[in-house]
Amino acid sequence: MYLHLGKGTVVSEKTIVGIFDLDITSQSHLTRAFLAAAEQAGEVENAADDIPKSFVVCRDGEQRTVFLSQMSCQTLLKRAAEGLK
Repeated sequence: MYLHLGKGTVVSEKTIVGIFDLDITSQSHLTRAFLAAAEQAGEVENAADDIPKSFVVCRDGEQRTVFLSQMSCQTLLKRAAEGLK
């Protein structure tokens, strides 16, 4: 199954490592360091037209990608659950 993250970006659910709330997780210095390192490595893709609310970490083999999404974690998780039915 596939998950639509916004702005025409679709990822395979098999590649998703985690879906994270950007407001809550960005309070941690570890998360900020992770996102900064991913940005420097060119691994961040913006799938948001507006201010991002969540980020999705995907891994396909050795390739890691961090997608910024304007959709909330709850919306993305609900979409993923509906795809499993």
